[in-house]
Amino acid sequence: MSFGLTPPAQRAYDLQQGRERLQDALFRGVLTFRDQNGELVTYQAAPDMQAALKALDAEIIRLEGRTPASTILFRTSKGI
Repeated sequence: MSFGLTPPAQRAYDLQQGRERLQDALFRGVLTFRDQNGELVTYQAAPDMQAALKALDAEIIRLEGRTPASTILFRTSKGI
């Protein structure tokens, strides 16, 4: 389905949709998953699915032209 997006934006959108389906399968505890091409993929364990999610996240970030956060700054206070 195309919404008039540029090819990288369309690819990122498609990957986001696939990522959501993969994450739903992981949350349900299902290790067999049908990808966006209709292929049946069976993962050995949940960590394999989590690694696939991380790879999808990295590719989506790359396609969107964003850079992943490398530093997280915490500001804490005792409220005084």
